[in-house]
Amino acid sequence: MKPNITFSKDRKNDALKPLLMFLCQWVFIMLFLPWRASASCDQVDHNTLLSLDFKASSPLNWSASSDCCLWEGIICGPDDRVLHLWLPGRGLSGSVSPAITNLTYLTHLNLSHNSLFGLLPDGLFSSLFSLQVLDLSFNRLNGQLPNSPTEASKLEIVDLSSNYFNGTIPSVASDSLSFFNVSKNSLAGSIPISIFCKNGSNHNNLTFLDVSFNRFTDPIPTGLASCSKLQIFRAGFNALSGHLPDDIFSLADLQQLSLPFNHLSGNIGNGIVGLTNLKILELYSNQFVGNIPTQIGSLVRLEKLVLHSNNLTGALPPSLSNCTNLSTLSLRDNNLTGDLSAFIFSTFQFLTTLDLGNNNFTGKLPQSLYSCKSLTAIRLDNNNLQGQILPEIVALESLAFLSISNNNFTNATGAFMVLMGCKSLTTLVLTKSFMLEPLPNDESLADLDGFDKLQVLAMGGCKFAGQVPTWIAKLKNLQVLDLSYNHITGSVPGWLGSLPRLFYMDLSNNLLTGSFPGELCGMPSLTSKEANEKVEQSFLELPVSVMSKNGTNQQYKQFSQLPRALYLGWNSLSGTIPIEIGQLKFLQVIDLSHNNFSGSIPDQMSNLSNLEKLDLSYNHLSGAIPASLTALNFLSFFSVAYNDLQGFVPSGGQFNTFTISSFEGNPRLCGYQTVQPSCLRLLSPAIPPVSADTTAA
Repeated sequence: MKPNITFSKDRKNDALKPLLMFLCQWVFIMLFLPWRASASCDQVDHNTLLSLDFKASSPLNWSASSDCCLWEGIICGPDDRVLHLWLPGRGLSGSVSPAITNLTYLTHLNLSHNSLFGLLPDGLFSSLFSLQVLDLSFNRLNGQLPNSPTEASKLEIVDLSSNYFNGTIPSVASDSLSFFNVSKNSLAGSIPISIFCKNGSNHNNLTFLDVSFNRFTDPIPTGLASCSKLQIFRAGFNALSGHLPDDIFSLADLQQLSLPFNHLSGNIGNGIVGLTNLKILELYSNQFVGNIPTQIGSLVRLEKLVLHSNNLTGALPPSLSNCTNLSTLSLRDNNLTGDLSAFIFSTFQFLTTLDLGNNNFTGKLPQSLYSCKSLTAIRLDNNNLQGQILPEIVALESLAFLSISNNNFTNATGAFMVLMGCKSLTTLVLTKSFMLEPLPNDESLADLDGFDKLQVLAMGGCKFAGQVPTWIAKLKNLQVLDLSYNHITGSVPGWLGSLPRLFYMDLSNNLLTGSFPGELCGMPSLTSKEANEKVEQSFLELPVSVMSKNGTNQQYKQFSQLPRALYLGWNSLSGTIPIEIGQLKFLQVIDLSHNNFSGSIPDQMSNLSNLEKLDLSYNHLSGAIPASLTALNFLSFFSVAYNDLQGFVPSGGQFNTFTISSFEGNPRLCGYQTVQPSCLRLLSPAIPPVSADTTAA
């Protein structure tokens, strides 16, 4: 059912009433088809339908010898003319034939969720003057939209979303129009508000307007006030600019205002508090400045307030706590300030997601937050919060995601003892917090039962001292472990290789010694197809940011999007690289750089058929580069720089794309990618210089 709108379960979505009404009519007519089973459909309609020549994934029961009113997807009226052509999700392919315009009595046309392609017939709107419902969404149709209907049009619902239409939206002259969706196309120009919202019109029934995910530019034109019944307005993911038009604040029935990922600027404006029926306000990823409107609390029906990634300043307005129906509050990536512990969160009994990361909040973790019993995700990272994690946090029994990285919290061991009581926790990100403390490895932690569901544990950049905590061995659901950029000593524990679901491990930039544990070569998620396929496919409650080794910050919304990776670089590991490493056939990234590994590069590394990045630079490796590595078809980064390798650099495959930087610092390597393009000098025996006496002779 369209559109996919998430509102509170106990409220009806008025914007969907037209769709529901027509669906109910269709079901009603289908139930009473037998009353006209003996009739025969109009011959013109019969021949027209056959000429459409749709190809279906399984054959339609359309036959030249049978009554077309009894065909699949067809409903006729009392006069035997075809009223409904309704074949959504039927695996149809081909183009929409111009012959369809001969079905002049058609009121409902639904060919959505198929694989139709090509242009729409020019006369689609002008010929089908009885059409009330048009749904061609989720196809591969392209080109410009045909000329729109005349003033006499009866169109009520138009859904052309998720296609490849371009150009502009032509005039839509229909006073009956209530639902218009052209999202996810390539339409351009200004949003033609005037064709939907006519000045002085008393017959405007438009309740739903979605033009998101297109290429619209310019400011949002004025005139929306004439669409007095508008409930849903979506225009996100375009290139809109300018300020919010003031007349948008007069839409008393508006329930959703969604304008994210544009270039809108200026203040949000206090006028927005007049939209008292608003349930969803999404203005994220724009260039809004100034404070959050002081009286934002007047929007008592608000369920989602998503203003992240702007340039908002000031403190959280106290009136915000009056928005007691909030389920999502996302204000990250702004310049908000103030003592967070002074804000009253306890009124948010329906709040599930709180994202205030990347601001300038001060104070401690608000105790009132622990009264929000519906919370599943909290992100407060990159602020100036301090203090300790209090035991009251365990009252949040549904808490699955907690990110408090890059703050000034203290007592890491106490924090872990508390957080182990959060039984629903799956993601815990503490990066760059608890600075310079001992790594939590207290014996009492090993005795506690906790973190049974934990899948992500990130403690990088804290400069923790100590050894890899033994209690991590109990985390049988752990998939991602980040202990990078600390002061961890000792060896890499072999038991890490027995964690059944671990596929991403970062121990880089520490003080680790010893050898590469052979047990790591048996990591189930990197060796077993069955275990690898069990990597969590669901979406995280909030995106997780991962700083890649080239300095770029990447966000991941699913575990499965993270690379299968082992990062052990920048330590003091030594010994040889075990030949069993070739068993890690699902590994995509391995970084052993800046260590003291010696010996040869195992030929078995060529078995790592999914490998995309291999960094062995700055070690003491010797011998030749195995020619078999050219079989690694996905390898996009390769470095063996600054070792003691010798001989020919292999050619072919991805090796033809690597530059001299991949091989520099190995004076006995030769090949066109090195400083020694010719191997003759290195391979030929030395020729003694010719003496003067010999010359004379």
